[in-house]
Amino acid sequence: MVKRDILKQWVEESSRIVFFGGAGVSTESGIKDFRSVDGLYSQKFDYPPETIISHSFYVKKPEYFFRFYREKMLPLGYEPNVTHKVLAKWEREGKLSAVVTQNIDGLHQKAGSKRVYELHGSVLRNYCTRCGKAFPAEFIRDCPGVPKCGCGGTVKPDVVLYEEGLDQNTIEGAVRAIAQADLLIVGGTSLTVYPAAGLIRYYGGHRLVLINRDETPYDDQADLVLHESLGDVFRYLEPDSIDN
Repeated sequence: MVKRDILKQWVEESSRIVFFGGAGVSTESGIKDFRSVDGLYSQKFDYPPETIISHSFYVKKPEYFFRFYREKMLPLGYEPNVTHKVLAKWEREGKLSAVVTQNIDGLHQKAGSKRVYELHGSVLRNYCTRCGKAFPAEFIRDCPGVPKCGCGGTVKPDVVLYEEGLDQNTIEGAVRAIAQADLLIVGGTSLTVYPAAGLIRYYGGHRLVLINRDETPYDDQADLVLHESLGDVFRYLEPDSIDN
């Protein structure tokens, strides 16, 4: 039996699937990742991208931070791809219990997923650091310079920058879902960003599936590894799904 067919059988037999995804989930929607050949880390800036999207840089050089953020990290106008859509379909059917994502683009929710644990936050949520007022992503996009609330406070994206901790409630929810899963599918992630990558250690089952074009540090611990495109795999799993 080929690997795709093994995965298809496991999906059919499961009722508590959890999907753990990274940047590779959204690249097929046109959103650049960080670590590929043409990703953000391979582009030339005045500072390394990991420096620019750190909390200390945000505090010291907010104008530069927001210019970079608008140009490179505010993925508005993109649409869910087949992977997002299939996962939402499985949730509607009662097969998938949660999506745990490292992405900040909100495409899982746009596809219809309801239980999504966003480990690194979301560009769709923004708030005034002084009064707490909420703002849409378009407000950040359309503001010149550093976005300001009417009260004078800075409007900060609800994304986790380097040097900032993950939201505790989000972590606890993700850990609980992973621990209770009867099938854990990890896709589109290099599994090198911690603490997020370490969460898959809470899975104690025997159906850990890794789908990623490149090898990951967890390949030898998985029960099934597919070095393929996520989109190709999910189209195979759900050939009748609409991918447009």
